Amino acid sequence: MVLPVFQRLLPFFGCLFFAAVSFAQLPNRFDVVIDELLPDPSPPVQLPNAEFIELKNVSTTAYNIRNWKLSDGSTTATIAIGFTLQPDSFVIVCPNSAVDLFAGFGTTIGVSNFPSLNNEADVIALYASDGRLVHTVGYNTSWYQNAVKSDGGWSLEMIDTRNPCAGTNNWKASTGNIGGTPGKKNAVDYNNPDEQPPALIRTTTTDSITISAWFEEPVDSNSAVIPENYTINNGVGHPVSANLISPLCTEVALNLATTLNNQLVYGLTVLHVKDCAGNAINQLNTAKAGLPVMADSQFVVINEILFNPPPNGFDYVEIYNRSNRVIDLKQLYLATRNGTRQLTGITPLYATSWLLFPGEYRVLTENKYWLQQQYLIKDPDLIIELSALPSLPDDKGTLVLLNMQGIIVDELQYDHNWHFGLINDEEGIALERINYNGPTQDRSNWASAASTTGFGTPGYPNSQLMGDAQIQGQVTINPAVFSPDNDGFNDFAVIDYQLPEPGVVANIRIYDANGRLVRYLVQGATLSATGRFRWDGLGDRSNKLPIGTYIVLTELFNAQGRKKKFKQTVTLARRF
Repeated sequence: MVLPVFQRLLPFFGCLFFAAVSFAQLPNRFDVVIDELLPDPSPPVQLPNAEFIELKNVSTTAYNIRNWKLSDGSTTATIAIGFTLQPDSFVIVCPNSAVDLFAGFGTTIGVSNFPSLNNEADVIALYASDGRLVHTVGYNTSWYQNAVKSDGGWSLEMIDTRNPCAGTNNWKASTGNIGGTPGKKNAVDYNNPDEQPPALIRTTTTDSITISAWFEEPVDSNSAVIPENYTINNGVGHPVSANLISPLCTEVALNLATTLNNQLVYGLTVLHVKDCAGNAINQLNTAKAGLPVMADSQFVVINEILFNPPPNGFDYVEIYNRSNRVIDLKQLYLATRNGTRQLTGITPLYATSWLLFPGEYRVLTENKYWLQQQYLIKDPDLIIELSALPSLPDDKGTLVLLNMQGIIVDELQYDHNWHFGLINDEEGIALERINYNGPTQDRSNWASAASTTGFGTPGYPNSQLMGDAQIQGQVTINPAVFSPDNDGFNDFAVIDYQLPEPGVVANIRIYDANGRLVRYLVQGATLSATGRFRWDGLGDRSNKLPIGTYIVLTELFNAQGRKKKFKQTVTLARRF
């Protein structure tokens, strides 16, 4: 039975009762929340093979939800029947065709034009009968926090319904035995208050007098629309107005009195803006802003490329903004060339506006999760996951970066022979650009990523990076006397190096005063331009060595056979 018989018959007796309940009291934001949804019902666990959305009344007021709406922005469903949602109670909303499937789980309402829930990501908003926004959920597959359950059959559940804005920190895959808990309290329900202030994560630019501030979570409408809470440097000051953009409420559009200069990078500072829980923005309150220009030749360059990943791995491409202008990634494309040199596989970098500021990197790949598992990722926000990269063969190929006008911004014809000659297995080793200002097609401007950095540096300076001015190679050891007693003071001998060229391999051996080899510290390591090793005072068998003077012999050599040796001493001391 979908609804009690009395409730199903009431519409035949008239709407006076419903009008009195429904329109005498309209909800505040978050009085009713979307607290569970099933975007991907297949393969089923034990729930019906159909999508549903569950609503929960978290207020102390009963609401008649007749004429309330659910929308994903393109499709809107209206609850056509009168139903009073009591405090601390639930209702399942699903397509009309699935009502009988869910009726056994709890009170169920069917609607026409049910908004399809996309498996990967979607935004679902709940509106009251007068059009006011009650709650929004903008989910994606990371919210499951479970790689197995994200493949289908399990619902997404809100952890703490008193914390409706926290996003991924307050949602996870259901732990219910049947795959979800429609019609009752969520299986993952527990106290999970929002104690973190909102963070300003980026800006976008609509035109020369309009920029948008983007926050990590929905913000409070009262504090977000105060222009004095926003300040832009370089003479711009406060905006004329600030408008919170629904339904996600993570974007605030700022209208400026001063026109932006496309030759400047601005800084936006936000104060006093609060999130839904009342936490005021604190330290993470600044972001760059600017008026983007169309990328011209060499404004943005191909800076690093992995074209031969390990089995079951994925290619990646890193780009770098070497210009002094702001570039919009939405206006850039990747492509390759076919046998007749025609562009093919043209792929946009970003579907929406996303600014690339001078000196910034972005990494393009088909699998962000794999990249984070395989390489050190210092800033995951710099990784862009594309549905497909242009084809990058393992031996040689062509990669083209172009703008929306079809102008070539950068082009690389790579070859696996550009790797360091002593590398036996090239799988998983990226090619890195040595000099941003050097020619892209110059083989000597590319080198294998250093082993000391995990054979790749996606999203941060290359291990083989060098500027135009070459530095003298040197190896230094500090301190001259070290005492490995774990007291936090001079516990290690630190061996720092700076090199004149990329593709350098190092061996470091340590001898005692009698010339006996006691530690083979480094063997055959390919080095970055700068870096360090450390010696803990132990021998090759992890044995504690006696106090005294030791000789550190560092041997450097490259693929061309050039060698250099550094012979230095260091004293090992201990406290008694």
